[in-house]
Amino acid sequence: MTASIIIGAVIFGYAAWTLIQFYKKSKKGKCASCSISKTCQSGCSIEVNPNQSKGSA
Repeated sequence: MTASIIIGAVIFGYAAWTLIQFYKKSKKGKCASCSISKTCQSGCSIEVNPNQSKGSA
């Protein structure tokens, strides 16, 4: 019985830790939380001005 409680606590503790880590990374944004963000060539570091229109002539 005690072993079951300990195993259950470990499983729920790990699940909570995993969810907390996921939440922390998701708050940083897509590229900031990526493990290769410093060497990535996808252009995530380019900031787009939301006030600038894309189709202006």
